[in-house]
Amino acid sequence: MPEGEKMRQCKQEEEQQQQKEEEREGLIEFYSSYQELFQFFCSNTTIHGAIRLVCSKKNKMKTAFWSVLFFLTFGLMYWQFGILYREYFSYPVNLNLNLNSDRLTFPAVTLCTLNPYRYSAIRKQLDKLDQITQQTLLDLYDYNMSLPQRDWSTSSSQRRSTRSLLHHVQRHPLRRQKRDNLVNLPENSPSVDKNDWKIGFVLCSEDNDCFHQAYSSGVDAVREWYSFHYINILAQVPDAKALDESDFENFIYACRFNEATCDKANYTHFHHPLYGNCYTFNDNSSSVWTSSMPGINNGLSLVVRTEQNDFIPLLSTVTGARVMVHDQNEPAFMDDGGFNVRPGIETSISMRKEMTVRLGGSYSDCTEDGSDVPVQNLYSSRYTEQVCIRSCFQLNMVERCGCAYYFYPLPDGAEYCDYTKHKAWGYCYYKLLAEFKADVLGCFHKCRKPCKMTEYQLSAGYSRWPSAVSEDWVFYMLSQQNKYNITSKRNGVAKVNIFFEEWNYKTNGESPAFTVVTLLSQLGNQWSLWFGSSVLSVMELAELVLDFIAITIILAFRRFRTRQKQSPPGPPLNSQDNTAFQDEAPALSAPHRFTVEAVVTTLPSYNSLEPRGSNRDGEVGHE
Repeated sequence: MPEGEKMRQCKQEEEQQQQKEEEREGLIEFYSSYQELFQFFCSNTTIHGAIRLVCSKKNKMKTAFWSVLFFLTFGLMYWQFGILYREYFSYPVNLNLNLNSDRLTFPAVTLCTLNPYRYSAIRKQLDKLDQITQQTLLDLYDYNMSLPQRDWSTSSSQRRSTRSLLHHVQRHPLRRQKRDNLVNLPENSPSVDKNDWKIGFVLCSEDNDCFHQAYSSGVDAVREWYSFHYINILAQVPDAKALDESDFENFIYACRFNEATCDKANYTHFHHPLYGNCYTFNDNSSSVWTSSMPGINNGLSLVVRTEQNDFIPLLSTVTGARVMVHDQNEPAFMDDGGFNVRPGIETSISMRKEMTVRLGGSYSDCTEDGSDVPVQNLYSSRYTEQVCIRSCFQLNMVERCGCAYYFYPLPDGAEYCDYTKHKAWGYCYYKLLAEFKADVLGCFHKCRKPCKMTEYQLSAGYSRWPSAVSEDWVFYMLSQQNKYNITSKRNGVAKVNIFFEEWNYKTNGESPAFTVVTLLSQLGNQWSLWFGSSVLSVMELAELVLDFIAITIILAFRRFRTRQKQSPPGPPLNSQDNTAFQDEAPALSAPHRFTVEAVVTTLPSYNSLEPRGSNRDGEVGHE
């Protein structure tokens, strides 16, 4: 075999071996270009339609069509994804309605007399206020209000107190004013249409900035003006126990629950400035009542006295009693949830219990116990929205006016408003009340609903009690047992029955309408709808993104190395330059580093291809 042919054969074998080594797959392999990466992905992915992007290279129209269709479908899918994410992060809820049957805990029941009492501690001042009011009504309306005969003899301290009261009443007079003109009505003026006038009283600040608290109704104006001075009188009593003059037996003639007689351990007493003496039954002071059966015979039955005797007619203009049903450990806000009981009528109130459980956290702004509400709870009860709102107003009252409103609990370190100590508190209170109703104070925004609350849906029925046939013996028995001896019999008593209408109670709960499981399910449905793929297809997309980043890094590194190799070398060393042999300071110049690459090629042994004899002869002949 010729020598040249053998050399070519050896080279071919080496190239084939090198090509096999290059084709051998390594542990980590990257693509050499973006085109190769994209072609491999479209040819091997499980996403439907991707292979159409590379299988029709020769038909550019089809390739463009499938490219537009693919990316349009991709965009529509992610548009649907956005809608699903927006719905998920809106945290919708489902309302669940459940009917439960169990022994029902009987709620607390508060009953008030509707008659502010003339307590002995403030009786003389109230009598003086009645005289001033009588004269005011005579001046404004030519009405001479009849007052009961009382003992007007007073001590020197009481006379000083009444003079002080007269002075402060004169600072806040009751006046009539024209609706469109705030000029006072002149004396001896001709009579005008009553609809053209408003009545109210004047309130001034310490800087003599005054405004007219006006009302369209004269009855409302007189009651509000009288109540304003009445609150100041109550605030002057240093000890609240002086107003504790409960007379349970003279108000509650009969009390029965579940056919058993009530006693003093079943109720507590408190005083309301406008509604008088109030009594709360079943308020956790003793064992809590439970109802095992619905119906009028398994509830609370009360016979109450509704006559007015030695009370304050200018504060209370109605006759009867006021009742409110509420949950235990909640204060009774008689203005909000109470209703009146008519005299001579049997009022039967049926109840239906309803519980509401809300989802907290991201689903609603409800609060579990009020600890995360930025308002201090001034009531000795659990958190409710009304408790928070009233506490918020009272705290703002103390901060702005320097004193507390008498209707609400007293904060620590504060005192109740009294115009003998706080001359302009009335001006500040009515200004603050207007801001409160307009939510300028932010109380309605700060106070959130509780996540768990219990309500009672009430419906009432009325009938005449006692009937015409039985009223004689009923009144006789009441007179013998309860010293009932008033002349107008029917207007002096009333009966109240409070009971559960049914044994079932309703629970309104909330549950998440769009959970993480639902979100993943909806995302999978959309992915399958537009691309007919699965979770592994998503992993293929993630792999494509990672490979794209890796190729970008590798290509950038190669380009950087190529630029370094193509940079021009430094000037050659001159042998005649003596400075090359001089030592340089190491701080001025860093030593140069040279990289020497040695390429060693092993040549084939040609002597081994020839016969030994010829080789020797050649060598000898050559010599």
